[in-house]
Amino acid sequence: MAGPNIERADIQAALNYSREHQIETIDKQVEISQVPASPFKEEERGKFIAAEFKRVGLADVEIDGIGNVLGWRRGRSPRTLVIAAHLDTVFPPGTDFTVKRAGKRLSGPGIEDDSRGLAVVLNAVESLNAGQIQTENTLLFVADVGEEGIGNLRGIKYLFNEGKYKDLLDAFISIDGDGERVIANREIGSRRYLVTLSGPGGHSWVNFGRPNPANALGRIVSKLADMQVPSDPATNRTSYNVGRIGGGTSVNSIPFEVWFEFDMRSVSEEEVIKLEQRFLAIVHQGVDEENHFAAEHGKSIFAKGEVTVDAKVIGLRHAVSGPVNAGLAHAAERAIRELGFGEPVLAPSSTDSNAVASLGKPAITLGGGGVAANTHSLNEWFDSTDAYKGIQALILTALNYDQVMALKK
Repeated sequence: MAGPNIERADIQAALNYSREHQIETIDKQVEISQVPASPFKEEERGKFIAAEFKRVGLADVEIDGIGNVLGWRRGRSPRTLVIAAHLDTVFPPGTDFTVKRAGKRLSGPGIEDDSRGLAVVLNAVESLNAGQIQTENTLLFVADVGEEGIGNLRGIKYLFNEGKYKDLLDAFISIDGDGERVIANREIGSRRYLVTLSGPGGHSWVNFGRPNPANALGRIVSKLADMQVPSDPATNRTSYNVGRIGGGTSVNSIPFEVWFEFDMRSVSEEEVIKLEQRFLAIVHQGVDEENHFAAEHGKSIFAKGEVTVDAKVIGLRHAVSGPVNAGLAHAAERAIRELGFGEPVLAPSSTDSNAVASLGKPAITLGGGGVAANTHSLNEWFDSTDAYKGIQALILTALNYDQVMALKK
């Protein structure tokens, strides 16, 4: 089914605006990126974006009960397409978020993920307004909390499951990542664990030989590092990562508690479940080995005790794919082709879209344009060359989908 005529004067005005105002959009991206937004501490950036939502003319701007920023662009119908980018970064409080410029390359923590997405959302609103485009469906623009890490998609889960507008929300587009041709129409499944290892602790000299939680952790991580996992990107690519480790009290103390966080992912739900079972078996094997070693070698009466373990799920996303995304994905594919950006690329992802797709509602993720690398590192960078193309792809995708939904009414 064809979308609206791309040569329409109002659509051309919107597309032209996004291109002609690329410099302002990049400046705004830098400004956003330098507002701190560490995990669970998105308030400052949320207030900044709320002011920006009002500046670009969105209606009834508010910060909801969990911290998401909402702004409305009303259509003829109250039925709503959500367009979102996330507020949070992966970086802890105290991180230097200063952005460095070298020509068209911007460098700094979070400069792309997802400062670019937030800047795209703002420009998309301005572009639609410049074209005076009236949509059939209402557009709800969202800057959401808790996409990264153990945020566990809490912002979008709240919006679609508990928020006061949940019954109006029909479909979802997340802006996350770079480029303008990739359409994430499948969701990567993941499990995230916090593993806490506890023991009696003690003095490193007096209680030498006592079961040591840190030794158990080392045994576990060593075994995890040796795991082999499937690699076919189309069917079963799987990954895992020890992301954080902590614990102990001093260099000369046997720790009474240590911990680590573990992430595992797959495009196959079956594979992520299998990996989860292997992971849990290895955790208990490492603990058993440490306790057995201490029992065999810790002969002193001051070296008694055992290590215990608590493995707690702190994040769960299901691998989701199905026909429900077809209409929205087709709208994006048409947009990319109509704009002359080349052939669309369908791929899996792990973004806010997972929370919506898991409810059986259409959800895709689009890139924000440009080219980025070193995401989630202090050396993250973004090249803004022709980055406006990501905004154009979003605008035309939303308008294509809007027409399809209008014709179904």
